[in-house]
Amino acid sequence: MAVNLESLSEATSGAIGSLLSTTILYPLDTCKTKYQAEAQAHGQQKYRNLSDVFWEAISTRQVLSLYQGLGTKNLQSFISQFVYFYGYSYFKRLYIEKSGSKSIGTRANLVLAAAAGACTAIVTQPLDTASSRMQTSAFGKSKGLWKTLTEGTLSDAFDGLGVSLLLTSNPAIQYTVFDQLKQQLLKKKRKEADKASSPVVLSAFTAFLLGAISKSVATVLTYPAIRCKVMIQAADPDDDDAAADNKTKRARPKSHKTISGIICAIWRKEGILGFFKGLEAQITKTVLSSALLLMIKEKITATTWVLILAIRRYLLLTRGRLKSV
Repeated sequence: MAVNLESLSEATSGAIGSLLSTTILYPLDTCKTKYQAEAQAHGQQKYRNLSDVFWEAISTRQVLSLYQGLGTKNLQSFISQFVYFYGYSYFKRLYIEKSGSKSIGTRANLVLAAAAGACTAIVTQPLDTASSRMQTSAFGKSKGLWKTLTEGTLSDAFDGLGVSLLLTSNPAIQYTVFDQLKQQLLKKKRKEADKASSPVVLSAFTAFLLGAISKSVATVLTYPAIRCKVMIQAADPDDDDAAADNKTKRARPKSHKTISGIICAIWRKEGILGFFKGLEAQITKTVLSSALLLMIKEKITATTWVLILAIRRYLLLTRGRLKSV
């Protein structure tokens, strides 16, 4: 099956946008993840707000540890966004070809986005689990990617997969809202400049604003599942305490976290509001990240398309010269 260049362009620009936005906001992501992973016990908690995580890194002279797991996170983000945008673009094109319609409704858009999200979650779950464990490890005690993945069983690498599949509704909602708002704005702009020769595109600020709105809606609706997923994938504090004592570490069996166990723990220790602990931090990080991703993607899509066409033309010319020889 031939590779669709339009889908490839969408996937590449989305992956590059994800890579840049993840790197820019990674310290905030680390603070947010560590804050979410902590469960309050007997009215006591280590982090009372997001800034406490940041000040801990400064006070312990482990500021660079705010970037622990960045390589793994970037790899996971690049692959996941490439798979997602390629799958979403491919499914959308396939739907239009099979249905014969010129546009996609909201319901069909949700199904296509969820299908692309499910494929992405399955492919990148081990990397997602590893990056979460590396981020939630004590500052300065994070392990490498290979050691993090191989210290447990294969099923451990897929911790939280069920919740990840459930959370495919998050990007489905996000990109559906973004796409629908984008189409409405572009339709309005085309009517205002129907005789213009240049293509109608979103400005960087408009793309940023639409990205922020769409991600806010998705985050609020799915946040309880997001926090449960972080707690399932978080590094075990006992592992950090026993890092210097290999015998103790080997003697202690690894605790297996389940979604039902996490829900009961949050309910018992923190009450119903515990399911929304860190919501503000999640919205701040995800809105900025997604808005940056979509803004960067919108601005580099045209350039990516030109580069792909240029590479394709070069390969075809090279092939022609080789055949002539």
